[in-house]
Amino acid sequence: MLGTVFGRFDRLHMFGLPGALVGSAILLWVRFFLGMPYWNSGWTKWSQFPFSVNSSAKYLFSQEYKLHIFGSEIPFPAPELLAHFAGLGEVILPVFLIAGLFSRFAALGLLGMTAVIQLVYPGAWMIHASWALAALVVIVVGPGMFSVDEAVRRVLKIK
Repeated sequence: MLGTVFGRFDRLHMFGLPGALVGSAILLWVRFFLGMPYWNSGWTKWSQFPFSVNSSAKYLFSQEYKLHIFGSEIPFPAPELLAHFAGLGEVILPVFLIAGLFSRFAALGLLGMTAVIQLVYPGAWMIHASWALAALVVIVVGPGMFSVDEAVRRVLKIK
């Protein structure tokens, strides 16, 4: 189990330390690329973090945001609760992702949020596809050497 959470992607190290450093720098950039849009969007939802989302977030989730599934528009159930959870996810998950702590789970959470956003804004599939690809890279490869996960892996001597 710990190997799944903190394990390293051995192919990253196939070219030795220089290759692992370059690959890890690229993975750090990928983590920033994925985390920053969510971080910026998350802070726009709060009037008093983490207790109260602002009125515009409540309005968007109750009136504007609809899931576009098979040609029909389906409103969100419990829009105020979903606005709260979305705001929490958009603020907390990028911190974990960029720091590289439980980064695979953070990327999985952001991948799920990306899928929901794609259902709300189906016309913006190019940017959503790039976010999904970045999340999949982190899920499969891990965060790289520049992460808290790597430090934990080394301390606990996990393969």
